[in-house]
Formats: sequence, structure tokens, C-alpha cells
Amino acid sequence: MRILRSARLALAAVALTLLAACSPAASSGDDSASAEEPGAAATKVGVIAVGPKDDFGYNQAVYQGVEAIREAFPDVEVLDAYNIPEDDTAATTMESMIAQGATIIFATSYGHLDAAKQVAAAHPDVVVVHQGGLLDEVPANMGTYFGTVYEPVYLAGIAAGAATETGKLGYVYAIPIPQTLANINAFTLGAQSVRPDVTVTAVSTTSWCDPATQANRVQSLLSSGIDVVTQHQDCTKTIIEATEAAGAYTVGYHADASELAPNGWLTGSEWNWGPLYTQIVQTAIDGDFTGSEFNGNYRANMASGENPFVSSPFGPSVSEETKALIAAAQADLEAGGSPFTGPITAQDGTVVVPEGVTPSIEEIEQMNYFVSGVIGTIS
Repeated sequence: MRILRSARLALAAVALTLLAACSPAASSGDDSASAEEPGAAATKVGVIAVGPKDDFGYNQAVYQGVEAIREAFPDVEVLDAYNIPEDDTAATTMESMIAQGATIIFATSYGHLDAAKQVAAAHPDVVVVHQGGLLDEVPANMGTYFGTVYEPVYLAGIAAGAATETGKLGYVYAIPIPQTLANINAFTLGAQSVRPDVTVTAVSTTSWCDPATQANRVQSLLSSGIDVVTQHQDCTKTIIEATEAAGAYTVGYHADASELAPNGWLTGSEWNWGPLYTQIVQTAIDGDFTGSEFNGNYRANMASGENPFVSSPFGPSVSEETKALIAAAQADLEAGGSPFTGPITAQDGTVVVPEGVTPSIEEIEQMNYFVSGVIGTIS
């Protein structure tokens, strides 16, 4: 397929869609791109998400990224589907999008990885990218991408540690994947950097979005004297509203939900997917995906200046002194520092990161322990 040119974009899109409907694998012998250049001349982009696009959280951030694609590529049709579970439905939904002409697929939930691998193997001429996973073997048409989520979470922990009066913080999380554990640990270390005696009680809901269980967990935390609550859930509204109603402080995650907690909002961390999504799409349209930085396990951190995970605005109760502490910590991260530079001690007293050692991003994304100060079991 030839790379789309602006003067012929509309005509090419129609022609390619019609060809895909008749024979998805058909191509002209004169075409400059082939199956070895997956995603070239893309006419449609497919995106699947595990939850609703208005969840004040993970999937809302995905939707905002989708809207950025639409704005950047007005002549490229985007097929987006929400509430797609982490089972066979993911694969069938992506297959349906490819049947409709999609040549770039974004699978955005952690549990969509196996389905994404399956679809990428079945369609070598389609670019398939996965949000947050890790690939041991990287096909020419596949990659993963993510940000170092634990960095802004560490900064938010500083705000929590400075705000707490009881020294007791709460963390409602979904599933103990390495990224979740890294976030809980980074939040704890951030809080301990300003108040060493802080504890963080971590409780699981065993689900990315279960408002009833979330309400139960947050009430349990609040009744135990915890006065700052944060979370790693896809949908964040229930926990934030319950914390606000109890007069406690809240720290957000995935999206800016400050409007839900006008009094207790401290800060948070949120996705800004637009720039990264559009870079990936442009790379595929240009026929340059294979061999690019996105054809692998792409990660961006604060030091790179391209981390898609950023800090949320401060709430009214955050002091200038606390803001200064956070600014200094952020400058250190931007200079190449890490929340996990040793010594780091696990819950059981074991030194997991020796003094002066900084684990790599890949090592952090395989984290399987709680740090000292976290109360709870990994379950």
C-alpha cells in the first residue's frame, strides 16, 4: 500500500476499505508497502477499553486519547469500543475491527495482552499495540507502551504524607500486578520521605471496577482512623466521593477527578495519552512501525520528558511548603532519579534494593513485594 498523501486521502480511504471488504489480504504488486510494513496507509484505527469512557479514571483517559487521535487525523476513522472484558471478547472485538478495515489496533487493558498477541499473530499486516504489557518476543507488527506510573504517584505520596494528621493512609487497589505494587510502594515511600512513621493500609477489590466493593473497602479504611485515601482502580468516582463525604483527604489516579472532591482533593496522577497515541498512529501510517521504538516494550519516564503519566492539579489545602517539596522531588526524577533507589526494605525486613542501587524500569515492572510501612497482604 502507498503512504497516504493529503491530496488523495479521501479517495484512498474509500478504495482501501472496499478492498478490505472483498479480500483483507489483497494488495497490488505495485504497492510500495507490504505485510513487512504493517499499518502503512492506515484508514482505520481500532481501540478497545475494558470499562466505560466516563469512569473518571483509566478508561476515560483512554477515551481522551482516542479523541486526540480523531483531532490529529480527521481523515482516519477511529473504531473505539468500551466495556470489553479481558476474555475471548477482546479478540473477537479486535477481529471485527480488522474486518471493518482497521490496520492499527490499540488494546488498552492489562488483561487484553494475550488476545492482542493472538490477533497480531493472525494479522501480520496489522499493527497491534498493547498498553502496559511486556513482550518477551516481539513480532514485527506488535509492541507495548506505557509510562512510569510510579513517579507521579511518588510525588502524590509526598502530598499525602504532609497532609495526614493520623499518620495512617489507605490504598484501595484492584489486582496485585507489578505496576499496582510499584504504585503502592512508591506512594508509601513518597509519604515516608516527609513523615517516616507513616503507614499505608492496602486493600484489594479483586476487580478493576466494582463500585459496591470499593464502597465497602473505603468505609473500612476510613473507620480505622485513616485520613487520606488513594487508589489503583479503573473507575475512581465511588472512592473519591465516599472519602469526600467522610471529610477525609483524597488522592486521585488515572484522571483529574478534583471536581468530585472540592474540599478534600490533594492531588493525583493522570494520563495524557494524546501525544503518544498520535505518535504511534503516525509511525504506522508512514510505514515505519517495524524497527521503531514502538516495535518493542516502549516506556517513557520523567527523565525522558515524554512520560504520558503526569501529576494532577493541587487542591486548595496543599501548602506552598508541600508544593516546594514536591517540586524538588520532581526535579530529581527529571534528572534521572528514582523513588526506588536503595536501600529499600520489604515488609518482612528483607533488603530488596541495596543502598545506592537503582533498579531498571524493567525490574520495577516485575515488582512482587510490599515495602516496609505497607499494611496488608498481596492478594
